[in-house]
Amino acid sequence: MRSLKFSKPVLIGTPTLAFCVLLAGCATSGGLHPTGSMLDARSLKSQQSLAGVALSPTAWPAQDWWIGLGDQQLTQLIDEALQNNPTLAQAQARAKQAQAVADSVDAARAPQAELDALAEGARLSNKDPLYPSYALGSFAWAKAVTANFSWDLDIWGGKRDAWEAALGRSRAADIDAYAARIELSVNVARAYVHLGYAFALRDVADGELQRSSQTLTLTRRLFQGGLGTSQQLEFADAEVASAEQQKAQADRDIDAARSSLAVLLGQGPDRGLSITRPHMLPSSLVALPDRLNVDLLGRRADLVAARWQVEAASKDIKAAKTQFLPNISLSAMAGVVAVGDSTNVFQLPARTYSVGPALSLPIFDGGQRRSNLAGADARYDEAVAHYNSLLIGAVNEVSDLVSALNWTRTQITWEKRAKQDAQKSWQDAMTAYKAGVSGPLTPLASRQQLLLADQRLATLESQQADLSIRLIDALGGGYGADASTRAQASTRAH
Repeated sequence: MRSLKFSKPVLIGTPTLAFCVLLAGCATSGGLHPTGSMLDARSLKSQQSLAGVALSPTAWPAQDWWIGLGDQQLTQLIDEALQNNPTLAQAQARAKQAQAVADSVDAARAPQAELDALAEGARLSNKDPLYPSYALGSFAWAKAVTANFSWDLDIWGGKRDAWEAALGRSRAADIDAYAARIELSVNVARAYVHLGYAFALRDVADGELQRSSQTLTLTRRLFQGGLGTSQQLEFADAEVASAEQQKAQADRDIDAARSSLAVLLGQGPDRGLSITRPHMLPSSLVALPDRLNVDLLGRRADLVAARWQVEAASKDIKAAKTQFLPNISLSAMAGVVAVGDSTNVFQLPARTYSVGPALSLPIFDGGQRRSNLAGADARYDEAVAHYNSLLIGAVNEVSDLVSALNWTRTQITWEKRAKQDAQKSWQDAMTAYKAGVSGPLTPLASRQQLLLADQRLATLESQQADLSIRLIDALGGGYGADASTRAQASTRAH
């Protein structure tokens, strides 16, 4: 049998082989993908830790939660801080910058057109001239008016993905600005609680100074009458010195708390001096939302912002993958160009134009595109890990604060009982002293125990108020579905 032969095998096979080699050598995204996965909030079990805690669908904090505390001065301070604090201005500026970046990326997706006009004079070379000297002389003007047009068709949607990624970061920045408002209101309230605590400690210090001074006076009389020892006198004098130090420390704490509030208000130190003594803020009974873990995702601004960052990172991956695909771009130019002083540029012979459709296909890039995609995958994994970390921390923070509040309330109950006993002991000692049964130092010693109980109770009540405010913050500080919608609408309106 005769074999079949091609007369020109090389000529037929070379283009096909070359094309196959080029395709085989094209940059590819094969084997690259992110590995992170977002946690399901329902997988973080907290039923046992929160057993016995009251549940209510309305337990989420209000946006103006501080008004419910019933302290008009605190409301005024938070309103003032939200207007003047420079930290908020920084957060809002960052949100505007992120929005500007998103707008810039979006603008790059649209067709681009521009109009150029040029008039340039030059002395022409006499050696190998482009134009004969008899036609233009030794000096001539070049004039041109052109219109340019370009458009990257973005057939795979890579530019759109890049815009959506930038928009996601813009929304995250806008939510971060809202979170800064929540953080500021919480910090003002906590500083206000600390100021009230400092005043309560000064009350105790004043009482102790009065008691120790009376004790020192009586001890000195007894010593002068030969009924006391020098050691007793020195001990009584040391108690007065300690009480003086305690009062000075309380005054310093008051000044420090007022200064902290002045900083939060964005004002000078004199503003802090005008803040009057706070009332002890009430602490309502602990109640938690009935769908805490799931609803917490939309109630905490940091979690919402982190989810936007994950979404933006996923869009970056899609945009990076389109860089491995061929793309088509269009460009065109039309205008008029003329050289010569007396030549009118606006005439038909001066017209010029060009059209330039282009197809680009990545072949060899030294691994740059794969590196870009690997970086996008890593940033996505980082964003997911950050979100998961925030979610775990948020759920556990609520549980820990609830536990701390319950413990503090129990301690307050016991301390109030101890104070009642100390109060009765002091009253009994005063009764015995007035009846002549005991000396004058006995009721003063009982008075010291009562003052110590006052100090411990003030500490516990201050801790309870601070923990309540921190729980409000852990539950989102008033951020919710309505706030999220407004934040996103505000971002789109910029």
